Amino acid sequence: MKKILLVDDDVAVTNYFMVFLMQTELFEPTIENDSREVEALLDENSYDVILLDLDMPNVSGMDILKIMHAKKIDIPVIILTGVSDVDLAVKAMKHGAFDYLTKPVDEEHLLDILNSAMEQSALRNTLAELPSDLTRENLINEAAFKHMPTQNESVIRLFHKAETLASGDLSVFIWGERGSGKKWLARAMHNSSARSEMPFISLNCTSFAQDDLSVELFGRDLDWSGKVSKKSGLLKVAEGGTLFINNIEYMNPAVQQRLNNVLQQNEYSHDNSTEKIECNVRFIVASSHDLTRSVFKESFSRELLYHLMSNSLKMLPVRDRPDDIKLIAELFLEEANKLNNKQLSGISDEFVSLLQNYRLPGNMHEMRELISGAVVNTDEGELTSDSLSPYHRERITLGGFTPKTMQEAMRRLVKETILFCDNEIVKSAKMLDISVEELKRHI
Repeated sequence: MKKILLVDDDVAVTNYFMVFLMQTELFEPTIENDSREVEALLDENSYDVILLDLDMPNVSGMDILKIMHAKKIDIPVIILTGVSDVDLAVKAMKHGAFDYLTKPVDEEHLLDILNSAMEQSALRNTLAELPSDLTRENLINEAAFKHMPTQNESVIRLFHKAETLASGDLSVFIWGERGSGKKWLARAMHNSSARSEMPFISLNCTSFAQDDLSVELFGRDLDWSGKVSKKSGLLKVAEGGTLFINNIEYMNPAVQQRLNNVLQQNEYSHDNSTEKIECNVRFIVASSHDLTRSVFKESFSRELLYHLMSNSLKMLPVRDRPDDIKLIAELFLEEANKLNNKQLSGISDEFVSLLQNYRLPGNMHEMRELISGAVVNTDEGELTSDSLSPYHRERITLGGFTPKTMQEAMRRLVKETILFCDNEIVKSAKMLDISVEELKRHI
């Protein structure tokens, strides 16, 4: 049986939890009503999960979290809080709590969170025990990662971590620059999981207006006029499988909150409906940005963020993997040869050197585009610098430019950002953190 420590100054609350948990015959609860005794209990005993009230005299739940952090006590903590203390509970998650429950507690929801917390704990232990000499050949399902060539030790370790997380069912957050392979990694995780025979569905939050995004995700029973107009959302389409949500930073706060409720409750409702629908979907969420940065504080739900960040994977940009550039380029050459019915023999060292000295802001997406264009421009032999289109040659030349003055640096920054954003001025201004009018002045 799993050992649970219940910490709450209200005896009635701890007695209720003790009776309920013992009736499940899955848990062995220990009660502590005096928070001053918790530190000694943690020093002398081991627990699988802690249920911790926040609002207690003498030593608060937040104080206990800080003690656990200082002593490196890695036990999943589920916070118990009143409805009015949700913001405080989210703050507790920032300090390491796994999740929170509002009182009165729904028993089925409690069991779901306890199971998730123990799954998280088991995954952490497995990840901590990963050996240092990992190779691609050590992967249980190496074929799932075949479209991601690498000999970089950090990336190979990332694959092993991803495969370990894939063995569970918890949500995963992948972040890294545009084109760094987030969707490829998500698909590899799906193919390595117990859900591999079920659908892998992808949703890009930049592809829809926010009202349309809500319908696309949750579905609807009625249209805006109130007429019956059923539409299955992607949660329904992905049932039993994996839903990959990319560019989640563009999801509006209302949809973020609904998604957070799905992660907590495993249920949702259609737009314009209150009927609850059970949800059996594994979520893998991605962003091109570090959502913990202060710039996202107002636009992205802290509650959703801390739920997602429990299991996060960071993709390395291609420029930080110079030894992988030839491997990736050869993969795209093989792909482009098939698409264009050609049999080019390879890639010259000169061409590889150009790629290695270029910043590659679009990462693998941009490299695929470069290789594809070069193959179209080459009839036989191998790819050389002469295979590049004028557009791609300009991008690579720009990438190798070293500014000598502030004016040159600004010119380069503006030009490269606009290229990176595919000439979208509004998106470029947002990335540069300036107004559209100011960007136009720079242009």
